[in-house]
Amino acid sequence: MQNKAIFLMGPTAAGKTAVSLQVARRFPVDIISVDSAMVYRGMDIGTGKPTIDEQLVAPHRLIDICEPCETYSVAQFCTDALQAMHTSWQQQRVPLLVGGTMLYFKALQFGLSELPVADPILRAQINAEGDMHKRLQQIDPESAARLNPNDQQRLQRALEINLITGKTLAENYAASNSKPLPCEVHSFAIFPDDRVVLHKNIAARFDAMLHTGLVPEVEALHKRGDLNINLPSIRSVGYKQVWNYLAQKISYNEMREQAIAATRQLAKRQYTWLRNWPAAINFTNNPQQTLDSISNSMIHSIAV
Repeated sequence: MQNKAIFLMGPTAAGKTAVSLQVARRFPVDIISVDSAMVYRGMDIGTGKPTIDEQLVAPHRLIDICEPCETYSVAQFCTDALQAMHTSWQQQRVPLLVGGTMLYFKALQFGLSELPVADPILRAQINAEGDMHKRLQQIDPESAARLNPNDQQRLQRALEINLITGKTLAENYAASNSKPLPCEVHSFAIFPDDRVVLHKNIAARFDAMLHTGLVPEVEALHKRGDLNINLPSIRSVGYKQVWNYLAQKISYNEMREQAIAATRQLAKRQYTWLRNWPAAINFTNNPQQTLDSISNSMIHSIAV
């Protein structure tokens, strides 16, 4: 069991949480969240964060570990995740890493590249020239296809890295000198092959979030006074749209439509990541098949 781990990846609304809980009921695992939004306290409904009852099924790590006013980096995730994994190994348990933030998975398994530090002058120049997504398409089309056209912070960083190094993000990561994850990884992905069904699930999931109190949740964040639309936490899918609704920039129906559309775009980017994953991965097209595959792997390769 020592130095072995399970990765459970997949697009949003694919059923990863349900599978992870079923695995936890069968085997001695600790669930480690690989989600850039679940780290924030007070952001529960819109992130699909496990409920208190679900968290009692197995230990859950890396949720509710920072405030929405803070920025949580990829590097910090790698540090925290590796520490959580070592804790699991010390307790003779298996770390089960579950989520859809694919950059976190990749950085953890293959290491972070030593990227250049931020250059304020260059960033000001990039901002002044505008249309960052179009410019990134010209010099780094792979990154442009993967990044949200409205994610100004990541677009700016991709352009900055390219201008400093003369290389794309992928080339910079490939040149990493960081050590890869020191364990054997069993990677699984729920990869729904019916996009129509996935899109219906996405819409139903967001409607359920609205029904269970997403707007009041964001309203509480809105009233804090220390948060704004430019923070990574508030730019999260769903939160950004509800925030704009509360600011009376869009109607309720527009908020719902834009949030569902943004979630579909997120799923599309997650598909792109998975198709280009640089290591062996077990693809299945529904949660039950994934559960069976993970169970077989646990029985034959990991469980003692």
